[in-house]
Formats: sequence, structure tokens, C-alpha cells
Amino acid sequence: MKGKWAAGIPPRNFTWVIKDRLAVSERPGGFAPNHRKVRRQEEIIWLQVQGFTSVVSLLPSSHNLQAYQEQELPSIHFPLPQSGDTRAVQLDLFRELHTRLTAGERLLVHQEELGDRVMGVVAGYLLWSGRLPSGPQAVTVLEHMIGHQMGPSGRELVVVASQLAPVAVDPDSGPAGN
Repeated sequence: MKGKWAAGIPPRNFTWVIKDRLAVSERPGGFAPNHRKVRRQEEIIWLQVQGFTSVVSLLPSSHNLQAYQEQELPSIHFPLPQSGDTRAVQLDLFRELHTRLTAGERLLVHQEELGDRVMGVVAGYLLWSGRLPSGPQAVTVLEHMIGHQMGPSGRELVVVASQLAPVAVDPDSGPAGN
């Protein structure tokens, strides 16, 4: 590839949640009916050029995981169930995010589209990790960052996060956005 395409293109709805550390977007390549292999490849290239160390997929299926592997972009899969108990998945995910972010990694979290469930999981992580003091504040911060209200399914994930044993607060972690 040459020219402007050599650097790839950012995934749709790409947003930094923790500046230069944790970002969210829709699935690279687009969601199901609009998914394009060429676009996915361009977006993976962009993630690599930007220094992302891993992609975190919350999809219930393994879509895109092989593409990440083929392009040598590490990925982690935490299939978030559409219904039922999400506690175990959320706790495992939060611990993994915390370990990787503490180690200085740059992560992208996605699901099919950037919607309530991704917003709820990431707001839940900010609450669980001690970066934000309350569920309502975590919801408000994510709504402001993403630019739309979080619906009931996302808010429920924040409630679940508030019930999980929190990580020890790192005084140097700073607030969201830093």
C-alpha cells in the first residue's frame, strides 16, 4: 500500500475512553450487514500503525478473530452473553483490562456496533477500577464521550459491575480521559 491508505483508516465511531490507553469502536470492518473485508483490513492496519497492542472483542461469536491473527494483531475474546448472568465474564474482562492497562498496553474494545453494551461494560470497568466513584457518574461520562444516551442493557451492566469486588485503587491512575 502506498500514500494515505498505507496508514489505514480508523474504525467507525472510534473514541478514546482513557487517552492513549483504552478506546472503543464498532467492529473493525463494520457490523454484520455492512461488513467489508477490505475496510476491516484497512482498519486493522490503522490500529497497528497507532500502536494498539490488543483488540478486545465482546462479540458472542469469533468473528474477526482470525483476521486479527492473520494480520498479527493480538486479540482477546470475552464473549458477552446477550442475556443472563454476565458477572463472570465482566469480572474476568475487568481483571484482564486492568492488568494490561497497568502494563501500559493500548487496547480497543468492540462489539458489533458501538452501543449500549460496549458503553455499559466500559463504564462498568471505570467504576470497578476506581477511576470513577459511582455508577451514575460512569454512565454520564460514557454518554458524554460517545455522544448518546446509554439504554437499559448498558445500565444493567454498570449495576453488575458495581456489585463485583473492586480492584485496589491506584492513586496514579488518574480520572477517565487522562
